[in-house]
Amino acid sequence: MRKKIKKYLLIFLGSLFVILGVIGALLPIMPTTPFLLLALACFANSSPRFHARLLNNRWFGGDLRQWEQNRSIARRAKIKAMMLIIFTFAVSIGILHGRTQLQLGLLFLGSILLVFIWRLKEAESISFKDVTIK
Repeated sequence: MRKKIKKYLLIFLGSLFVILGVIGALLPIMPTTPFLLLALACFANSSPRFHARLLNNRWFGGDLRQWEQNRSIARRAKIKAMMLIIFTFAVSIGILHGRTQLQLGLLFLGSILLVFIWRLKEAESISFKDVTIK
């Protein structure tokens, strides 16, 4: 009984994370990749079918497969993520004009995120077209 509850809870959470990841792809304020990685982890432990569907996704599948296999990120994706962080945090800091403590807090948080992404293992894009995941 506990296994079934855990399985359905992980499927629910994975689905929620996919929805949040898609919203993040449309809104520059929310991140996409962390939510999709969480969804991938949830599905890996609960539903091989959903896990495979996420890995074979036309838009996100390649990066997710690369992360799952090598724990690395393509240079292009890394630069894109860093530019997005810089842009969104700069806009947020600009909106908070006159609130120095909040601006410094955002600057600190953005810097931590940039350092974290900078330190991720980097790999060139790998073609996964010939890989079949079941």
